[in-house]
Order: sequence, then C-alpha cells, then structure tokens
Amino acid sequence: MINKRLLIKNLLAHNDENSFYDKKRKIDITHKEGKAKFLKHVCALSNSNPKNNAYIVIGVEDEDNKIIGVTFFDDSKIQNLINAYLTHPPIVQYENIPFPHLPDNKVVGLVTIRPIDKITSLRKNIWKYYGGSVFFRDGSMSMPKVFDIEIKDINSKIVSEIESHAQNNIQYTLDGVFDFMDKRKDFNPQYKVFKEYFVLCWSGQKKIVKDKVYYSRVDIELINEQVRLFFSTLDEVSITFTENSFQIIEYVSLGLQNSFKYYELEKTIIHFEDNAHYNIETKLLFEPPQFDKKVLHHIYNSNNTLVEKLKKGLSLTKNDRIDLRNLPATYLICYLNLFHEAIDKLTEAKPYLKKHSESIYTSYQEVMRILRKVKYS
Repeated sequence: MINKRLLIKNLLAHNDENSFYDKKRKIDITHKEGKAKFLKHVCALSNSNPKNNAYIVIGVEDEDNKIIGVTFFDDSKIQNLINAYLTHPPIVQYENIPFPHLPDNKVVGLVTIRPIDKITSLRKNIWKYYGGSVFFRDGSMSMPKVFDIEIKDINSKIVSEIESHAQNNIQYTLDGVFDFMDKRKDFNPQYKVFKEYFVLCWSGQKKIVKDKVYYSRVDIELINEQVRLFFSTLDEVSITFTENSFQIIEYVSLGLQNSFKYYELEKTIIHFEDNAHYNIETKLLFEPPQFDKKVLHHIYNSNNTLVEKLKKGLSLTKNDRIDLRNLPATYLICYLNLFHEAIDKLTEAKPYLKKHSESIYTSYQEVMRILRKVKYS
C-alpha cells in the first residue's frame, strides 16, 4: 500500500516537473479559466502516460519545491467535471495529504490520474480551448498536439520505482496513529482496524439534537495511505460503521426567519475489501427546500439592497447586520428556488463580504462549497 506522503516526497525529489507529474502552488476550479487549465493538465498527463499513473502535486512552491500546503479541498465531484468536458476521461482521484509541519488547516493536494491507454481530448469549448483539442506533456509543459500522434510508453518503469519506494511499513502506521491521537486529544479521538489491515482514526465534537448524534470539526485519517477527510466547525455529520465500511452523512442547516432544519447533503462511504484495497464512494442526497416565492422575492431584493450599501460604504443598521450574517445562505436558498441570478449576485458581493467580516466570508465559502457539490452532480 502506498504512503501518499512518501509518494509526494519522492515525486518532488525529481526537482523539475516532467511528463508524468506536475506541481502547482494552488488550483482554482471555481471559474472557467481555472477549470480549463486544470482540464488541460489532466488531459496532457493522461495522454502522455498510457501505462502508468500520473500525478499533480498541489501546495508546492515552484522555485524551491517548498511544501506550503493549501486549504482542505473536498470537491468530491471533480470526476463529474472531468467526465463532462473530456472525451475518454481518465479516472482521477483528489486526496488531501497532511504533513506534520503544516498548520492544521493546511494539506497537500494529490491528484492521481489513472492510465486508460486511449487518447483523451476536450469534448467541448472551455475558456480559450476548443472542443476536440488534444494535449500532451512536452517536458514540464502541457502542449496541444496533432490528434494522430503515436502514444508512447516512456514512464512506466520510473513511476513504478517511485511508487515502490513509497510503500508503507509498520513504523509509519504506528507513528501516524500516535500522532493523530495526540493532536486530536481534545476531540475524543478513536481508531478502528478494518480487514486486519486498514487503520482508520477519527475524532469530532459531539452534540445531540432531538436524540440524534451529530459531529462537527471532524477529522478522519486513513493512516495507511496518509489520506485525510475533514469536516469543519460549520459542518454537521453523522457517523456509522460496520466491519467492512465507514459511513459519513453530511448535513446542511438551512431556513428562513430563524426557522432552520437539517437537510442531508452528501453521503461518503469508505469501503474496505479483503484484497488490501479500498474505495471512497460519494452520493449526493440533497433535496432543495422550497419556500414561498413572495417571501423569497422580498429577501432577494433586501439582499441586493444590502450589497449595494456595502459597495458604497454606507453604514449598516442593526437589522442590516443581522441580515448580512444570513446573506450567503439566503442567496443560496433563492438560487435553489429558481432565482437564477442569486449566485451571480453573491459572487459579485464576495470582495465586500471578505472585507467586512471573516465569519461572513467563511459562510460565503461554505455556500459555494455546497453549490459545487450540487452543481457537479
């Protein structure tokens, strides 16, 4: 079993990016340019590696390979984005890998691109790239190439050696368990062994609402692979497990006028198999709540007026400040009830929310995360 932290270190030991791996300081797939560039690199790495895995390491300085980390990224629908825009899409996995020297809210992103031995191309136009475009790696660059180029296997041996040098051992596993239990000692850390091989540690803040147990600030780490799942203080999740699986259901609290309710958002199941393999399955459960359209019209217009006040730097009333705290969530509710421009209005307000309050900006980020999950499904 590959220790992903060791794998990243071994990849970075090849100082320059090449035809089987790329490194990025960060990626941003919240807008078309960022999506297009990410898809281009996935396409190029897939085409240049027909027989072996290819990788993108995210959270690394380009000049000196310094590991700086990125914010935890939980976009489980990234495969849906790839399937929507690429012909012969490869199987792509995004994992969050913790490093001991990084702050608790930082990880290194590892994108693994599985080989398919077929030519991958853009299915349709995106940003400045045209549908039908094919990309290959030319050294450290992802470049467009002619479609009938011969696919050559030039990296299988070296990638196999890198992966073999990143195998786990009992010391790494025990160190990982002890480190997790020590760092999360304030959040009731626990561990469980699955299939006599996989060690999964988890912790979280527990609370009971109407006889149902929820957790927030949940950390889940698959120690053997150094893969981390994380749910923030704002998240509410339920956790159940059997001898063969570990299940997390994420909830989102939505409502209007101080009347809120928990709605199931997404289910994540880690399945453990007898042959020392595992897979992580995610399923969207969300059913958008419906509200009275007249009430929503009033809230939508009030939000727009509030954003205009922020733009002009006008002082806010007490009621304005209350409405501002709920603005990201109420814009989301409006959007889910077919106010199609609500998210455009929220995006337009982003810099003003960020400037006004860190907590409100955090709410904005949470809303956009929920929207990504719903949109890509």
